[in-house]
Amino acid sequence: MGLKPDHWIIDMAKKQRMIEPFVEEQIRDGVISYGVSSYGYDIRVANEFKIFTNVFSAIVDPKNFDRASMIDFTGDVCVIPPNSFALARTVEYFRVPRSVLTLCVGKSTYARCGIIVNVTPFEPEWEGYVTLEISNTTPLPAKIYANEGIAQVIFFEADEECNISYADKKGKYQKQQTIELPRI
Repeated sequence: MGLKPDHWIIDMAKKQRMIEPFVEEQIRDGVISYGVSSYGYDIRVANEFKIFTNVFSAIVDPKNFDRASMIDFTGDVCVIPPNSFALARTVEYFRVPRSVLTLCVGKSTYARCGIIVNVTPFEPEWEGYVTLEISNTTPLPAKIYANEGIAQVIFFEADEECNISYADKKGKYQKQQTIELPRI
């Protein structure tokens, strides 16, 4: 399995609609960068967020997540409370080929401010808008800018296709269209 360079990503994005909308260059002027990078693609965060609140003193349980713990917010700037988190979705829709695995990592611009994007893979044949988990590890409110870069997706291509893809096992987050809360 090897890391794939920008020309491969551009080719796959065009031929297989792997990323839509697709930005063939890196956009940087006055924004947190997004678009094609050397070995990956810098994704953008959409303007839809679910911000965690502890107003009801709920217990955070991944097997029984309390929807009342999240406040829906739409806007160009999302402020995440201190020591809290928000869920968001990407601007881009992904269709991961069967021979590809991706790894999504947070951008250093945000990390240097104590804002962490969860590291997560996109499995072979996973499709959808990515639900992003954005943590504010600081004791202060933190800003997230919609329609700008939030994380980088790094692409790895296998020498052979996998035996069982995410689509084959009918993964629970397949073809997600909105921000998805945890479910089992």
